[in-house]
Amino acid sequence: MLKLTNTITGALEPFSPSDGVTVRMYTCGPTVHDFAHIGNFRTYIFEDVLRRHLKSKWKLLHVMNITDIDDKIIRKSTEKGIDIREYTAPYTAAFFEDSARLRIEKPEVITAATDYIPEMIDLVNRLLANGHAYREGNSIYFRISSFPAYGRLSRLDRRELKVGARIDADEYEKEQPNDFVLWKGPKDDTEKRWEAPFGTGRPGWHLECSAMAMKQLGETLDIHCGGVDNIFPHHENEIAQSEAVTSKPFARFWVHGEHLLIENEKMAKSKGNFYTLRDLLEKGHSAQAIRYLLLSVQYRKQLNFSTAGLEQAQRSLDRIKEFLFRLQTAKLTPGSTGELMQAVTVAKSQLESGLDDDLNTAQALAAVFDLIRTCNIALDKDQLRADDRAAILAWFAEVDTRLAIIPTTDELASKDEEIESLIKQRNDARRNRNFAESDRIRQQLLDRGIMIEDTREGTKWRRK
Repeated sequence: MLKLTNTITGALEPFSPSDGVTVRMYTCGPTVHDFAHIGNFRTYIFEDVLRRHLKSKWKLLHVMNITDIDDKIIRKSTEKGIDIREYTAPYTAAFFEDSARLRIEKPEVITAATDYIPEMIDLVNRLLANGHAYREGNSIYFRISSFPAYGRLSRLDRRELKVGARIDADEYEKEQPNDFVLWKGPKDDTEKRWEAPFGTGRPGWHLECSAMAMKQLGETLDIHCGGVDNIFPHHENEIAQSEAVTSKPFARFWVHGEHLLIENEKMAKSKGNFYTLRDLLEKGHSAQAIRYLLLSVQYRKQLNFSTAGLEQAQRSLDRIKEFLFRLQTAKLTPGSTGELMQAVTVAKSQLESGLDDDLNTAQALAAVFDLIRTCNIALDKDQLRADDRAAILAWFAEVDTRLAIIPTTDELASKDEEIESLIKQRNDARRNRNFAESDRIRQQLLDRGIMIEDTREGTKWRRK
């Protein structure tokens, strides 16, 4: 049974879709004013693991937004003198390119804010009609004093509410629980704007997600995801403006991923302590190692990013790759062994129970390496059989479906001819009693992680 920590209750709760068939999930996508950094991608990867696990149990309708209207985008597109769609298009494309490199699946529905202006206008109209919104100058604000439940997601003390105070910025700190802007009047003639019954302007960031989510998924979502930095003000404001018009819970489960840290500080563009995926690829790191590192720690725990951590992630991937190559190329006798089949059964159970336990990816990865250890011992003793191999490879394919971290062994196969050539050179040197050359080649192979053994049948080799 899947259990998830629900931010709004603070409890680990059993999850199933409200209709028992299809999970309706909304995740906050990128604000496309720049390239996403890997702190952002930690959130998208945890959401990807969640969607993959949900799909193993139910149907899934996953909606993700593209925020292509916000303060930064308006400012930067205005500075460049171009339309906001022209400004955001390259960053939107880059986000999906980076996501593909990290093996993040595309949601079933992707919603760009600029495509949902009519739904946003309708939501503002309804809030004005029922007294939860009001006009001040050329802008429309949400009246937080009219919504008694305000603050329950972020555990905000209602005594902190600044009744009647207003804030126009899309992003702000917890120290500013003011009436928030729903619709912004234009600051000057150059700013992008849309016509609405209550005045020309553009939507506030918080309004966008409510309108898009309810349009695609209905008035109550099964799951709403994001990073912990979205809890306040963004998700708190989404709840207020949505529930103020529907009188229904906006989402049954709120699931939030923790920060990625750099030297124990939150990674953020505002701090300048961030890496994009492209930065790391240019430094020679693999996208697969980055994905592995970002999901190696359970999503609700902070993860401190380091080059050493990336190198360890790569070593873990190399261990998986070399084991799979050894397994695939081993000469095995037909049949199976009860011990190996039992080990596969245990690994299946550990993977499932780990992911069911609030996406405990660390436990899921432990199942992988426990099975590798058991299988390597069996291979060393010639105890692994052909049917065992088929069952093991099938399970690793399932792991890849859930976690997308299993490397291919293609490049190892391409190196076989070179290894065989070195072994032949060594054997020729031995026959010619050139033991110094023989020892040199043996050490060269060892340095590459190749173990050799001289037997009556000839020289056998394997990767460590």
